[in-house]
Amino acid sequence: MEYKNALLNTKKPNKLKILNDPIYGFIQIPTTLIFDIIEHPYFQRLRRITQMGLSNLVYPGANHTRFHHAIGCMHLMQKAVRGLRFKEVKISNEEENALYCAILLHDIGHGAYSHALEHSIVNGVSHEEISLKFMKSLNEEFEGQLTLAIAIFEGKYSRKFLCQLISSQLDIDRLDYLKRDSFYTGVTEGNISSDRLIAMMNVKEDALVIEEKGIYSVEKFLIARRLMYWQVYLHKTGLVAENMLVNVLKRAKELTEKGIALSASSSLKYFLYHQISEVNFNVETLNMFSQLDDYDILLAIKEWTYHEDKVLSLLSKMIINRKLLRIEIQQSEFEEVILQNKIEEVSKKMELSEKETKFFVFSNKITNQAYQQEKPIYILKKDGNLKDIAKASDQLNLQALTNPVVKYFICYPK
Repeated sequence: MEYKNALLNTKKPNKLKILNDPIYGFIQIPTTLIFDIIEHPYFQRLRRITQMGLSNLVYPGANHTRFHHAIGCMHLMQKAVRGLRFKEVKISNEEENALYCAILLHDIGHGAYSHALEHSIVNGVSHEEISLKFMKSLNEEFEGQLTLAIAIFEGKYSRKFLCQLISSQLDIDRLDYLKRDSFYTGVTEGNISSDRLIAMMNVKEDALVIEEKGIYSVEKFLIARRLMYWQVYLHKTGLVAENMLVNVLKRAKELTEKGIALSASSSLKYFLYHQISEVNFNVETLNMFSQLDDYDILLAIKEWTYHEDKVLSLLSKMIINRKLLRIEIQQSEFEEVILQNKIEEVSKKMELSEKETKFFVFSNKITNQAYQQEKPIYILKKDGNLKDIAKASDQLNLQALTNPVVKYFICYPK
């Protein structure tokens, strides 16, 4: 009996698991290293970071997380590696594992509610830079096993097509998030054929290319991306909600700088009471960031609805109860006099100073460029030549997608 118990206690856990994804079905975890990365607290935090911020105020089903997205990306990368090897593109086992690690961790630096922290309480440090800090920290913990993954993630690896699989205009990241966000929002225009696009991938002159017979799939991908930006990512209600969230956090930061006490979790307090920038983003900061997620922000905003500061409490109540600001969008920039008149009007009506009113009345712009010709998607012609998709396509409107579309908006209380 003692011998049997000893055997049970020394049995190693099975790390080659299978996950069930609503979009792709069964996803295999290919290696024990990938399993250990997924199990790490840094990565588990992504379960508590929504993929689309406050877009669920527009599309109620958009509650999927960065965890979903990262796992989906890893699955698509496995398909890409198999497909390229089938076409006799040499990818070593080390490069394969590095690709899986890099794509799995490409979004690990996203803050609570995605981009809101980047524009409010963590200044001048992008989520890509924080992702790199997480990867370097994990690399130390895993004794250098992520070194190649980091080189690919940074675009510094000699084989450029591997870097393009991680970051380009037709990368694995985009192939998953368009399809996934389309699924969870119900916006069918974004439902691209990721399998078809991956099957059409090839490598020519160390560049990731799409074979000519996949040209229509690329056209659909670019048009889907444009439509998803206007219908989902830059939807006017989501735009208002995200800007209000940024303003709530900015106001909270202002108050803490004046010494006013705010109720918040220890991790959120750290960022409210410290000036964080690239210069002082140290190991302690990374550890505190790893503990900060959507739940910290949402709980704080709920508490702040009762705060004595009128601006903070009003903004918090508006977000919690979905009583958002009105938004007007137009092709040309709003005249300064229109904005100033609206500020004066709201200031008088709400009995706020002009500075306080600017948390409720503000203007900005949004830009959508579906295709950037300076980073082309190359089509591999049957004669072996490469051609930019914008020139290879017979769709006249595809050339139009290379032009950035800028719109201007103004927000104010209803």
